[in-house]
Amino acid sequence: MGLTLKAHGKINLTLDVLSRRPDGYHEVEMIMQGIELHDTLQIEALPGEIILTASGLPVGCDENNLIIKAARLLQQFSGTGWGARIHLHKEIPVAAGLAGGSTDAAATLVGLNELWQLGLTQEQLSELAVKLGADVPFCLRGGTAIARGIGEKLIQLPPAPKFGVILVKPSFGVSTAEVYQGLNLNNLGRRPDLAAMVEALQTGSLAAVSEQLANVLESVTLRLYPELQEIKETLARAGCRGVLMSGSGPTIFGLTEDAAAAAVLARQLTLPGCQVVATAIF
Repeated sequence: MGLTLKAHGKINLTLDVLSRRPDGYHEVEMIMQGIELHDTLQIEALPGEIILTASGLPVGCDENNLIIKAARLLQQFSGTGWGARIHLHKEIPVAAGLAGGSTDAAATLVGLNELWQLGLTQEQLSELAVKLGADVPFCLRGGTAIARGIGEKLIQLPPAPKFGVILVKPSFGVSTAEVYQGLNLNNLGRRPDLAAMVEALQTGSLAAVSEQLANVLESVTLRLYPELQEIKETLARAGCRGVLMSGSGPTIFGLTEDAAAAAVLARQLTLPGCQVVATAIF
């Protein structure tokens, strides 16, 4: 008896960096949003060992994969003698600012908690999740949420309107650590207005939400990779109402009225070397 789970990606509707902490991490304040685009995990329990295989987009299946790290962490925490065979079908681009690894880790925690009959609470899973990465606690819940701290302090918001989302992932990845190291807290450019974005989401207006999109990490990543600004301008010209970089990048997303509109626009884009995906708010 096994489980099949969907592990949804995310975008950041706002992302602000408030300060650098003594431990080297940064205090952030952001609105995170789940999207329809997802990986799929098939999990079967078996004694002892953790076996990971994968299909779809290329991804490593060694000990550095967050799925294996999540499974090992859960084994250590619970003391269980169970292991698992996990197959990952990868559809979320890697190193893209879409929480592809984090959402896989979150799904692993949820699935193994059920299969191994551990009975851990959401709070216990969240405490384990933050040890795996700052985005993993959000990925346990999904939806729409304000995230503070390093991303682990969450306030759930009402579901966002089901806007369409076009994702454009260039051929290169971006190091989150490099982006944060390059951040000048005294020169972040346009800062998000969190309260205004929450109000815009409540109105359900695409124009209002688009107006409030803001990510201070663009001040670093767009400087390092000027072609990302060109992608933003291409999406805006194609008809996306709001365009922003997700997380530390390099993925750029554009918002449309609905998934159908996103699919039409995505087919019209000519962006050589980029992955273009039409999806929607989840």
